Amino acid sequence: MRHLLFAVTFASCMPLLGCAARSPEPSHAPAPQDDAIVIGQSFIMDSAALGEKRRITVYLPPGYAESRERYPVMYLLDGGAAEDFHHITGIVQVSVANEIMRPVIVIGIENTERRRDLTGPTENEKDKAIAPRVGGSARFRAFLKNELVPRIERDYRSSGERGLMGESLAGLFVLETFFDDPALFGTYIAVSPSLWWNDGFLLARAEPRLKALSAQGKTLYLTVGGVEDNTAETERMAGILRQHAPAGLIWHYVPLPAEAHGTVYHVGAVHALRLLYARKKTEARDGG
Repeated sequence: MRHLLFAVTFASCMPLLGCAARSPEPSHAPAPQDDAIVIGQSFIMDSAALGEKRRITVYLPPGYAESRERYPVMYLLDGGAAEDFHHITGIVQVSVANEIMRPVIVIGIENTERRRDLTGPTENEKDKAIAPRVGGSARFRAFLKNELVPRIERDYRSSGERGLMGESLAGLFVLETFFDDPALFGTYIAVSPSLWWNDGFLLARAEPRLKALSAQGKTLYLTVGGVEDNTAETERMAGILRQHAPAGLIWHYVPLPAEAHGTVYHVGAVHALRLLYARKKTEARDGG
């Protein structure tokens, strides 16, 4: 049985007011205080696509600074320190330490206007009422494609394997990106996606989009709880995939009947990350 310390706080540059923009490479980062347990380093970047500054937080695999190895990169939506960064990097840390999954770099994208960025346009008045602004997913995707991904691949040792992960409205954004720009990422993980958005617009267009999709070598992971609002729509999407998934697409539908919307993310993330980034048996060492 391996034991490890799960770090739960950031270094002194992590307060909400943040640090000045700088190169995110850890070797250039200021030394943490003696009593700090660091699980990530953050930086601020100006986004022309969004017209605002965005905080990005980076988790690096153990030994990153001492090695020349290149790693898969997982882009985490809702990835701020007060959002899901701690939870998902904890799963990664434990799984890598126990040699269940490969080491990955996690890029946490902190929200400013979550419901603006993660939703597409809608004609449903109830949808429009959830926030002052909605429907900005195309601009947010442009930020990822043209600004964030190039910066991460410039500043960090990426293997070229890119994944996108999110839950609820973030899961909706994952699926929308899979359909609209499948080349942007190689792996898509959508947990309890809010497919009801815009009266199920994404579901209604899924079949023709799948038929036209170039998905060779792409992986899609879909999961949902059994006692929550998003169950029926997610099951419909899985049914469409069963009938119309394009050649070359690797896809998984893993329903979690015992989970609700508030509990499904962590269970689903464990399953997805350990499956999609599984450590090869030849790489594993005998445990102690």
